[in-house]
Amino acid sequence: MAEPALILASGSAVRHRLLAEAGVPHAVEPADIDEAAVKARLRAAGGSAADAAKALAEAKARAVAARHPQAWVLGCDQILDFEGAWFDKAQDIAELRRHLQRLRGRAHMLVSALCLVRGGGPAWVAARTARLAMREFSDEFLEAYLKIAGREALQAVGGYSIEGRGAQLFARVEGDLFTVMGLPLMPLLARLRRTGILPS
Repeated sequence: MAEPALILASGSAVRHRLLAEAGVPHAVEPADIDEAAVKARLRAAGGSAADAAKALAEAKARAVAARHPQAWVLGCDQILDFEGAWFDKAQDIAELRRHLQRLRGRAHMLVSALCLVRGGGPAWVAARTARLAMREFSDEFLEAYLKIAGREALQAVGGYSIEGRGAQLFARVEGDLFTVMGLPLMPLLARLRRTGILPS
């Protein structure tokens, strides 16, 4: 069986959907890397959230590219930076509640990184940042949101899908919507045209 031209090294349903709806043919093969170790190394070295997101995206891309040397592999990562603290996905609803209580009424940054690589060749890496300001919502609203969003909210860093009910959490969003969703699409599409995966 022939190798697909592009492999998405991510299990994110949102990224898969965005690529499919943009008309980008691809296969999906999630990478299995130790994300906590990469973040710890970058933190110890004084790296930024953008540095960590780019390093994670590249590590994921290279892990899958090692198994598919003829295919282009797309690695992705997203980090939520709140006043220097990096948030991981909440493990349960109680932790998600604490995250949203901390973010409520404040601004945070979302850094979304991409890495495109083939075999052991040089990597193309890009990152985009969005700034989001949560509104000062009530405890009653928060509990209603958690009940409706349910465990699906645990799949997104920050616990929200900006394209869905999570939009009600915010007062202001500065930046590209695709960046908020975890896949900066415009620079990616331009790069895919350069590789020949997409027509120019």
